[in-house]
Amino acid sequence: MRMTVLASGSKGNATVIASAETRVLVDAGLSCRELLKRMALVDEDASALDAILITHEHTDHVAGLSVLARRLRIPVYFSEPTHRAWVRQMTPRTTMTYAKWLEHVQKEKEARAAMDAVETAESADPELCEQSGTIQIAAASPEADAEEEEDAPEAAFRRDPASLPVVEYFQPGISFSIGDLAITPFTTPHDAADPCGFVFESASESIRMAIATDLGYVPPNVKRALERIDVLLLESNHDLEMLKDGPYPWAVKQRVLSRVGHLSNHATAEFLSRDYDGNATYIVLGHLSETNNAPELALLSAEEAIRERGRLLGNRVLLAQQAAPIAPICI
Repeated sequence: MRMTVLASGSKGNATVIASAETRVLVDAGLSCRELLKRMALVDEDASALDAILITHEHTDHVAGLSVLARRLRIPVYFSEPTHRAWVRQMTPRTTMTYAKWLEHVQKEKEARAAMDAVETAESADPELCEQSGTIQIAAASPEADAEEEEDAPEAAFRRDPASLPVVEYFQPGISFSIGDLAITPFTTPHDAADPCGFVFESASESIRMAIATDLGYVPPNVKRALERIDVLLLESNHDLEMLKDGPYPWAVKQRVLSRVGHLSNHATAEFLSRDYDGNATYIVLGHLSETNNAPELALLSAEEAIRERGRLLGNRVLLAQQAAPIAPICI
């Protein structure tokens, strides 16, 4: 199996998980062009992707989703509440003044009146009715149908920005399969509609990989999900002092520090020193804040936590980046 973190951080997240037969993208938080560019940099063939999986609907996880999915014509897997939240997010909202509303109502009345007048005239003059029917039949020619069908995907997107080739639903806690990958989504504590992480297991190789980011703390269900993992992508979002002294408004600081916010370096180290089973060959620290963290601090905190438990020294700690993909991790 192979994990390739294309991007991780507040400006966009995306990770490729690949087995011998199956390749999926977890989150699409960069533009379609940037995602394709980063996949090419690490020799990941975008056309070989089998699906896109979404952890939650926040922009840094879905920014390029609709364009990429339509371009590659692959299914997108959501939990149903996440899909509903994403559709609401993608649906244009317009406001209308009372004057505009009155104008809209008046135009509708005029359109109905004009239609009634045509129907009255046609019923009074059968010959006019026949001519009208001929025109309608001519307009529905096979050539016009073919042209309309060819433009249908883009036309559909213009009508509905949340249009996707295929949507599949999963439920956190219930495993499902894509190709030879067994996938178990698990609920995470975050301020989204139905956030989750994923455990991936290769049926043929008995290798397990997990993605656990965007969580305010590590609850028991997440601790259980992260047992017997060979490669673990784990959040280490902020340094507590940097966040408290940093430029964010107090309301944003409270949100990040809350139990539905993000894991601090301290919280990640606490998990590694107390509850982590030490099974992973690689621990990848992800979703580092560029404003409220420093890579050296995150790495030092995690390595010290592992050092305190001598039997974990076989774990290699890596840092995921925002600006560039990291080298593929192969097991």
